[in-house]
Amino acid sequence: MSLTESMVVESLKKLIDPNTGKNLVETKCIESVDLVDDKPNLKICLGYPAKNFAKTLNNLIIDHLLLDDIVCGSIELTWKIQSHSVQKSLQPMQNIKNVIAVASGKGGVGKSTTAVNLALALVAEGAIVGILDADIYGPSQPRMLGLSGQPDSQDGKSLEPMENHGLQAMSIGFLIDEETPMIWRGPMVTQALEQLLTDTQWRNLDYLVIDLPPGTGDVQLTLAQKIPVSGAVIVTTPQDIALLDARKGLKMFEKVEVPVLGIVENMSLHICSNCGNEESIFGEGGGASLAKESKVDLLGKLPLDISIREQTDSGKPSVVFEPEGRVAEIYGEIARKAAGKLAAQAKDYSSKFPKIVIDSN
Repeated sequence: MSLTESMVVESLKKLIDPNTGKNLVETKCIESVDLVDDKPNLKICLGYPAKNFAKTLNNLIIDHLLLDDIVCGSIELTWKIQSHSVQKSLQPMQNIKNVIAVASGKGGVGKSTTAVNLALALVAEGAIVGILDADIYGPSQPRMLGLSGQPDSQDGKSLEPMENHGLQAMSIGFLIDEETPMIWRGPMVTQALEQLLTDTQWRNLDYLVIDLPPGTGDVQLTLAQKIPVSGAVIVTTPQDIALLDARKGLKMFEKVEVPVLGIVENMSLHICSNCGNEESIFGEGGGASLAKESKVDLLGKLPLDISIREQTDSGKPSVVFEPEGRVAEIYGEIARKAAGKLAAQAKDYSSKFPKIVIDSN
């Protein structure tokens, strides 16, 4: 029996993309199936960046089709990142396709380190990415990115984002001295956050990663009510107290109808640099149990590794300092899964609809 297009499609329905949790047919990634000499030539367009994953997916498809006795021809694999739906009362921002909030219920769980490495991992996968440091009281992204000085302004009103490692960045830390304390009340903080976001001339971002301060206070509420967010990532440690607070953060996003893309468990395992002994000093399995309980994905587990702290403090986070290392590999997996989960969500079509103007004349 000759091979047909429907046979190829039916076979691909059984192949789950590890980054979206769905098959390529369900996510409408298969653009064409062209049969030549009884071999399918495939054109596949993913909804998330996959520069470092393309070869792996290519091999997955070839091996999967062989299980159904289909010998694959060529595979043309590309990606196109689109805007996804945000809170019902808001519209996506100009020049920013998707906003991803990185949050934690409490401080000290490595949220900012995760945020900057997540952003850099998305850059490494081929996306145009920015990061907004929303921690007005304790901005850390300037040091983490090795950036200093003040941003330029072309018109005297708006700010040009600072840039390093291919990542656009904005932080209150660029506008004040590093040792100057921000003794501001809540309304001033939220106003500053809005201005940093809207007055920055972001350049055609696929993703803007927002590094939120810990907790569920004014800044988080402002973000939920006034900033169009496509998805959130929750960072925690396996420790019971951290999980308790992470659960609160997760519930907050659910209440304001922001999808949680998944959970990152940081400091999940300590490996002694001298003897190699592995020890779960903050407990174990907490992130996985919270993910299961909340019906979201565990995006990844990161070790308690001194190199992560040293590299981030030096202004060269793990993803750029040691791009072939295991830690960078984990961050890459987290970034692809977060972007993949976002790609599988509803898209925003508001820009495609014509505007209706009622003329009284």
